[in-house]
Formats: sequence, C-alpha cells, structure tokens
Amino acid sequence: MRLYAAFDLHSNNSYLGVVDENGKRVFKKKLRNDGETIKVTLLPLKADIEGIVVESTYNWYWLVDLLMEDGYRVHLANPTKIQQYTGLKYSDDKHDSFWLAEMLRLGILPVGYIYPKESRPIRDLLRKRSHLVRLRTSLIISLQNILSRNNGRDLKANEIKALTTDRVTPLLEGNDDLALAGRVSKDSIDSLSRQIKAIEKAIEGRIHLTDPYNHLLSIPGVGPILGSTIMLETGPVSRFPKVGNYVS
Repeated sequence: MRLYAAFDLHSNNSYLGVVDENGKRVFKKKLRNDGETIKVTLLPLKADIEGIVVESTYNWYWLVDLLMEDGYRVHLANPTKIQQYTGLKYSDDKHDSFWLAEMLRLGILPVGYIYPKESRPIRDLLRKRSHLVRLRTSLIISLQNILSRNNGRDLKANEIKALTTDRVTPLLEGNDDLALAGRVSKDSIDSLSRQIKAIEKAIEGRIHLTDPYNHLLSIPGVGPILGSTIMLETGPVSRFPKVGNYVS
C-alpha cells in the first residue's frame, strides 16, 4: 500500500496527515516539534511512504533536514502556488496536512527548491548583512532629514557613514535635544557599519563566484559581496527553465 504524508508545520507543533493510494485518510496526529518524536511516529509507516510534504514556512529547515536524513523523499510545497487547489480542501479541515498529502498523491503539488543544507548558513549570514544594511540606510535617511529640517544642510550618506570622522555632531551643537538625537543616530550607524564590515571580513575568501555568476561583476555597482549574495540566493541557475522563471 502506498502512503502519502504531509506536515502542517507550526512554531511549536506539527499536524501529521497520511492518505493512502485511494485518498483515504489513514493516520493523523498532532506532534511536538521534536525530532525523535516525529521519527518514532513515522517509523511504523515508513516502508509504505512514497513521499512527505512540508510547506515552505519560515521554519522548514529543521524538519526537511530531519526527514531527508532519515531517508524519506521530501517535497517542499510552494505556498504561493497551491491556492489554486483550495477546492480539494474540506471546509471543516483544521489543518492543511491532508490537503497537501492529497495534492502529492494526485501529482499536482507545486513544489519549491530545497536549498542545500551545507550552503544555507553562509547564505543566511549574507541575508543578515543585507538586513543590517537596510537598517543602516533607514537611520541615515532619518538623520539626513533631521539635519535638513533644522540646519538646511544635507550630508551625503558616505559622510555620515565615515567611521573615522564625525561630521554630524558639530552641526547639531547648541540644542541638547537635537545633539542627543544626532549622537544616538551616529552611534547606531557606526555600530551597524562595524557589524557589516565584520560579516564581510568573515566571508572574505570563503565564497568564489562561479560560472555564470562571475559575469555579474561586469554590471556597474555589483561587487563581490552583492555578486555572492545573488549567487547564493539563486543556487544552480539551471533549475530555472526559462529566463522569465528566474526573473520572477
């Protein structure tokens, strides 16, 4: 008997649903997000399980890795494309697991790319760098607005980011409140700049652009860090059948 399983994954627990080759629901259980508990629960069914679905939620890494390492064929469901099949879901279902398992059984499950486990940490480190850059940019814009409103001055971003020279504080002297706002902003910007540089130093020499990604460096404004970010976010470009798939 062929079985098709799926997990409705939440932050602290999961709901496992299993259907057979005829679509009959043969097993269901709410489980703690604990690796051993999940493996023990699946073990009596393991020999008959054709595949297991995990939806691509924010916390899928650990469960997909656990199941793959235990020998299961895992499918990562693409949540943006499965809405077209909502008609397969019973209105009184409290969990999505049976819906996902049924799509797998019917061969219509939209799947996403399971990014290799070994490459995720450095990709996530570069994502953290991008996050810090966005935070720093928002602080710079806020500080530029303070200076423009109160002094009619507009410092360039590179002048504000300079770690060796503080060009901000002197422009806000004479008003304690504005001076404090300027110091807090400048200190926060400098702290983020140091953390960004620390990440860049940590990955320096560890990532090498490969074909065809080395051509990214020919684009104005794209250097090794941004090129590496694009490469790691994309993964093997061959997984995109057409240019339009990559662009989207």
